[in-house]
Amino acid sequence: MIFFTKFFNCSGKNGKINKGEKQMKHFIGNDWDQVLAPVFASEEYHRLHDFLKTEYQSKQIYPDMYHIFTAFKLTSFKETKVVILGQDPYHNPGQANGMSFSVMPGTPLPPSLRNIYQELYNDVGAQPVNHGYLKRWADQGVLLLNAVLTVPYGQANGHQGKGWEQVTDAAIKALSERGQVVFILWGRFAQNKIPLIDESKNVIIKSAHPSPFSANRGFFGSRPFSRCNQALINFGKRPIDWQLPADPEAE
Repeated sequence: MIFFTKFFNCSGKNGKINKGEKQMKHFIGNDWDQVLAPVFASEEYHRLHDFLKTEYQSKQIYPDMYHIFTAFKLTSFKETKVVILGQDPYHNPGQANGMSFSVMPGTPLPPSLRNIYQELYNDVGAQPVNHGYLKRWADQGVLLLNAVLTVPYGQANGHQGKGWEQVTDAAIKALSERGQVVFILWGRFAQNKIPLIDESKNVIIKSAHPSPFSANRGFFGSRPFSRCNQALINFGKRPIDWQLPADPEAE
């Protein structure tokens, strides 16, 4: 059954994580496991783990178990240069793939992503594509992170407050402490994370959210992509090539 993946198999008897084990659990498979080890060993994460096991057994939850940690898997802690922070995954079938704002190949573009593509073209001239698969950005060091990593079908924010925030807040804090990261924060929810970020060591780019309800209130014309690249250049890092491939499978 799909919910019995490596994520849930990192458990001891009766489905509980063995808190006495010193061996680190490899939920992600790269340096994020070490960075987030204290969180993964916490009582709060044990409760989240048990909650999710029940949820995946009894409900339709997105993304599927194989894609919960996709953002972390594709963009290691060491290689992260940019964070684009979303709220939680898309909650309709065939959309969520574990990366904020990204959807699976073949899925119609959500309205917010259409607006992102419009600003992307106006800002840096990147040609819009007919898919919403953003892996090319992740491969270059853009951590496409949602604050909450799972969601029930049709229930936006349905897993908010269940424990994911301690994981993603820890990731943001760790990147902030490491420094030289560009945080792109669209909308009030993302900007509520600003207290976690040391602005003396990092750059924050903020604006209205790209959703149809707010894009005309400060997202369009905010030029986040060129500003991000200039910040990376100032850090001595290679800028992001924001142009996505026309073929989402050309990765």
